[in-house]
Amino acid sequence: MIRLGLIGDNIKQSQSPALHRLAGALAGLDVSYDLLIPAAQNRDFDALFAWAHDNGYHGLNITYPYKERVTPMLQIPQPAVAALGACNTVIFGDTPVGHNTDYSGFAAAFRQRFGGAKPGAVAMAGAGGVGKAVAFALADLGAARLAIYDPDTARAQALITALAAYQPSLDLRLAPSITAACEGARGLVNSTPLGMGGINGSAFPEHLLAGRDWAFDAVYTPVETQFLREAQAAGLDILTGYELFFHQGIDAFRLFTGASVDPAALRRALLAPAA
Repeated sequence: MIRLGLIGDNIKQSQSPALHRLAGALAGLDVSYDLLIPAAQNRDFDALFAWAHDNGYHGLNITYPYKERVTPMLQIPQPAVAALGACNTVIFGDTPVGHNTDYSGFAAAFRQRFGGAKPGAVAMAGAGGVGKAVAFALADLGAARLAIYDPDTARAQALITALAAYQPSLDLRLAPSITAACEGARGLVNSTPLGMGGINGSAFPEHLLAGRDWAFDAVYTPVETQFLREAQAAGLDILTGYELFFHQGIDAFRLFTGASVDPAALRRALLAPAA
């Protein structure tokens, strides 16, 4: 039995257990996958992470709001992931090892949806854990400019500083408002929790959407968010958070087990009624 789990706060609707159990079945592996919510376990994050380590878990996914908090606890072999400062996948061993499959998964999802197209100038709302991963992936994908808005200005500035060190040629802007971030933007990225189940709203006011090329929402529960509905109605090509979830899950499963699965078969299994 390969015992896996997900630590996060608002995860009751997560499809990660289904993805990893089905991937295990396709790979001929016996995989369990538990949802570990600190409040429900009467433990804080650090205590729950240590409990999982001590109770036979092979690895964990980490989600909002703990992707940055876990990073100092880990050995991180990939320079880009160390630079972005957030991890969503942990493999336990003598020293826990951290990876970021949001980073690799967003790049894969973007390429699958848009082929060889470049992101162009991008406006991003949110500079937290998933925002960091998406921002570094956008840099790798050849974004012409990245304007970042976060109400926590220090957090947005820290991300810009890390990106500038990672890719000095990238045009980076600290936006004082989401309106300012959208000036000249071809792509719009929501990396905030707005739109997640129980957190209503959109980071991008509807009047800012027209005339852009594409939009991505990191939220995937629900898949159809207010932001993406309004963006699609305004004529933008959309990339859903489900695609990030799917591709990061494939990458995480490979890291957890060493096994690869056929993406098309896994997608079919996830979409089947029994999943």
